[in-house]
Amino acid sequence: MPKKILVNLPTKDLEKAKSFYTALGYSMNPDFTDDDVACVVISDEIQVMVLVEPLFRRFTPRDVADATQVTETILALSVDSREEVDDLVDKALAAGGSPVDQPDTHDMYSRSFCDPDGHMWEVIWFDPAGLQG
Repeated sequence: MPKKILVNLPTKDLEKAKSFYTALGYSMNPDFTDDDVACVVISDEIQVMVLVEPLFRRFTPRDVADATQVTETILALSVDSREEVDDLVDKALAAGGSPVDQPDTHDMYSRSFCDPDGHMWEVIWFDPAGLQG
């Protein structure tokens, strides 16, 4: 059985977060979504739990980073083509995300964005020809 990853992210506005991730083409798992949390299904192996900040704070003794001010992490997501990188990032920007940097084309193609809460996402396509060298 493949391993799964569950990423937990705090949000200031759950409805805005749900709308954002839905606009990217992802679905919500209704079994793990309520007024305080949304389970964003990216793939069978990747799910993002978006929790309202008071609930998120119950899972950590540390301060919760304001991702609009500091980099807490960079969530990298691989896709199957250069076009898919552009499509996903363009959808993110149209849905209220913000750009992070310019495309990188060294044996891979990537673009980055921040979601409305400031969480940084990098979308990557690895050029198979560049990986063989």
